[in-house]
Amino acid sequence: MAPPSNKISSVFEKDKDAIAAASRFRLSENREISVDGVTLLFDVPENVTLSSFSSVPHSCNSDFPPSLELLKQVNSKSENCAFLGLSVDDPCDRILNPIGKFNNRKFMSIFRFKTWWSTAWIGLSGSDLQKETQIVLFHVPELSSYVVIIPIIEQSFRSAIHPGSHGEVLLSIESGSTKVKANSFTSSAYLHIGDNPYILLSDSFAAIRVHLGTFRLREEKSPPRIFDKFGWCTWDAFYLTVEPAGVWHGIQSFAEGGIPPRFLIIDDGWQSINFDHESPFEDSSDLTGLGSQMLCRLYRFEENEKFAKYQAGTMLGPDAPEFDQQKHDIMFKEMVKLAEKKTAIRKQGLEEEASRLPPATIIEYLKEKEGVERGGLKALVSDLKKKFPSLDDFYVWHALCGAWGGVRPGVRQLKCKVIQAKRQAGLEDTMTDLAVVMVEQGGIGLVDPSQADDLYESMHSYLADAGITGVKVDVIHILEYVSEDYGGRVELAKKYYNGLTKSLRKNFSTTGLIASMEQCNDFFFLGTNEISMARVGVHMVNCGYNSLWQGQFIYPDWDMFQSHHVCAEFHAGSRAICGGPIYVSDKVGSHNFELLRKLVLPDGTILSCQHFALPTRDCLFENPLSDGKTPLKLWNLNKCGGVIGIFNCQGAGWCPEEHRSKAFPQCYKKVSGSFSPSDIEWECKDFTAKFRDHELFCVYFHKAGKLYQKKATETMDITLQPSSFEIATVSPIYKFSENAQFAVVGLENMFNAGGAIESLEYTLEGKSANVVIEIKGAGKLLVYSSLKPVEVLLDDDNIGFEWSSEGVLKFEVPWKGGEISKACITISL
Repeated sequence: MAPPSNKISSVFEKDKDAIAAASRFRLSENREISVDGVTLLFDVPENVTLSSFSSVPHSCNSDFPPSLELLKQVNSKSENCAFLGLSVDDPCDRILNPIGKFNNRKFMSIFRFKTWWSTAWIGLSGSDLQKETQIVLFHVPELSSYVVIIPIIEQSFRSAIHPGSHGEVLLSIESGSTKVKANSFTSSAYLHIGDNPYILLSDSFAAIRVHLGTFRLREEKSPPRIFDKFGWCTWDAFYLTVEPAGVWHGIQSFAEGGIPPRFLIIDDGWQSINFDHESPFEDSSDLTGLGSQMLCRLYRFEENEKFAKYQAGTMLGPDAPEFDQQKHDIMFKEMVKLAEKKTAIRKQGLEEEASRLPPATIIEYLKEKEGVERGGLKALVSDLKKKFPSLDDFYVWHALCGAWGGVRPGVRQLKCKVIQAKRQAGLEDTMTDLAVVMVEQGGIGLVDPSQADDLYESMHSYLADAGITGVKVDVIHILEYVSEDYGGRVELAKKYYNGLTKSLRKNFSTTGLIASMEQCNDFFFLGTNEISMARVGVHMVNCGYNSLWQGQFIYPDWDMFQSHHVCAEFHAGSRAICGGPIYVSDKVGSHNFELLRKLVLPDGTILSCQHFALPTRDCLFENPLSDGKTPLKLWNLNKCGGVIGIFNCQGAGWCPEEHRSKAFPQCYKKVSGSFSPSDIEWECKDFTAKFRDHELFCVYFHKAGKLYQKKATETMDITLQPSSFEIATVSPIYKFSENAQFAVVGLENMFNAGGAIESLEYTLEGKSANVVIEIKGAGKLLVYSSLKPVEVLLDDDNIGFEWSSEGVLKFEVPWKGGEISKACITISL
């Protein structure tokens, strides 16, 4: 950590004695950790310590010091937190130490089920925890509160929580290198108590941010430009066979359907990579075997030959190559079949027979014209901009270390060598993962960390010059596999993330990066000074629960889905209210435009929520994947109301006995649940906090097309079939008089109907109420008005409207090219 900051010290030392005395956490002589007299952990070993927040030194990154406002906020709540530490006799590179026991206390935790991915788990005892747990949230009903334990970074060590026997909780403190050892720690885990679980988590990570000084909170950073846009990722259309003609026709097929992408992600398949046994100066042509790219290394920073041979204007001219997705898929399947056949023959030791089979080929459609200069990626991006002017951002994929297998030694002037990848202790019970198998087999071509700056500058400056505006950085949590000779995982990560951060600032306007395969605390505590967006899961349940902690660091990205998939609508519903970008990975020409129009406006923007979607309180300690009874309920906020999505996700989930995700067919059945307007956490945004005291709300069920009026705490029952959902838009009802009630729902044709409402204001003048609504988008606006309006004006023009005695008011809002529409509704009281 950096040295203590004078500003931080002055804020916390001012009332140090008083705050320490008032700390709510205690470690008693009988070795119990309690809060306000309620025991959390018992049988705490003698070598475990508990320290108040103000008694532990705090550090500061001079480039990103916390604001005075943040320091005062943390200081004002410091009695609610504490640190756990421990000491052992002999210095070690990994310590697995008990910190106490608990039984019969509900918890929700987030643990790594793979090296790269995390998910939620619940239980009642320390023995119910899973290995590599990143955060534990306890329910403490005795105090009407919640307590969180968060393993963090200390010195050159990172921590995680593991299960023990008989209710025991273990704290793992590790450096990732047998050469880096220590025996004494004061702040390896953090504790915090609060009565609101969402504000508790926000306060916790604000305090950790002040303490560590190695990251910035989400609200301290700007989101990427793609944040409220629609986009397309090439992965599921092409996998590694992506090339210019397919990319072009993919964008064109969306545009022709009236849904223009505002950003493009060219996923894995564009880089110049090859195997160690191949020529160091040529692209590999044999990438069709399962996971084959994971053994390849980057041999140059420029694009591969498929993209390099693109010539300016090729796709703009009358003889532009055609693309047929069906034929492309057939060729790809034949290539895969050939690769599998070769592999099977070689496993039998028949190398000569395998060599007689046809060689692997690369699918490409470009034909270079003689005498015309190559334009490569830069010319392709330029032509795409000319043809599709609404396409604002161009992202490309790369792995943190360059390619899956890193960089091939000998590239440019970089010091690079292949390091044997070794799985860290604690990951032995994670789910079997092809990526890990391949990485351990092939190792990583690791650029010396002293040249991490040069690695990213070399890659990114070239891309930025070509018109690329951002990168999707994948395979992020590979560094812990190769940290032995580089000061351990924390020190190696610091150097790589520092280099990445510098390049991000210089080449991609500080925000043009999506982090992926990154769901471990090393990354979040060390890599998020500038990085402001990251993938939060591989399933909507993962995304929702992971966002509880990851959303404190970054703007959550719920990743892509396919609009033509059998479960497309199910996933589209969750993306509509996730609060992040929406993008698909459709095959070329295979789109469900009817579905996409419920998500995307004609200009490629979306109706984005104002927060990030999170599970409701009554879901926090339940299992919406495999308990056979609990629906997943997600809440979010709009500018003038809120939204709740209810999803039946039952049928598959984590199996701790088998250490893998598996199907639970007995749970794949209809489930029932209930919700009320009070399930929305209105306090999480200042502009919606006032709705906590509101008495009446309109609740609109999008799928059912039903509109209800409900009290704030009045519950509504719902039953959902497997893999089905409902989205409920919740809008405050304003009472103008005894008989006049009014609420604006939003555009009923959009999943996130309330996201269309930019503002709502009303005035009462004599016996009239005048309501002014600003609307983003187009479609039929749904309003509740107990009295029939006298008139409705839209952009100062008197328009017709529908109104029923049930108070349902509707009128059409035409598309204005992205401009905001203004409706003025007059009601006689």
